[in-house]
Amino acid sequence: MRLPRILAPRVTASAHCDLPCGVYDPAQARIEAESVKMICEKYQANTDPEFRTRAILIKEQRADLVKHHLWVLWTDYFKPPHFEKYPHLHQLFNEATKLAGAAGAKGATDPAKADELLQKIDEISKIFWETKQA
Repeated sequence: MRLPRILAPRVTASAHCDLPCGVYDPAQARIEAESVKMICEKYQANTDPEFRTRAILIKEQRADLVKHHLWVLWTDYFKPPHFEKYPHLHQLFNEATKLAGAAGAKGATDPAKADELLQKIDEISKIFWETKQA
């Protein structure tokens, strides 16, 4: 049974993040969420079926980008000490990504749903910037 010992790593490395922390910013998710809201408003104001179809397709793409940017923050930027200090942070990210998904802004055309998403992103942003001050 020497093989497992030979293959075992000899050095364990850890890093705060994959890239310099300056690349993380909730503004990326917010910009896409603002786009989702604006598309919802334009959708509501226009009855042309072709316009509405295009609007829905673009809105769904933007909502996916919101989820992507939130997931990057959730999984790459925030670390265990952050979740200890802000015990509701996991729940906040869960709620925000669901609001960006099919049960939220991605699946709706109501600007109010996008507003709910923006509020969650603002809460995440507040915590993010508090962690940057520490």
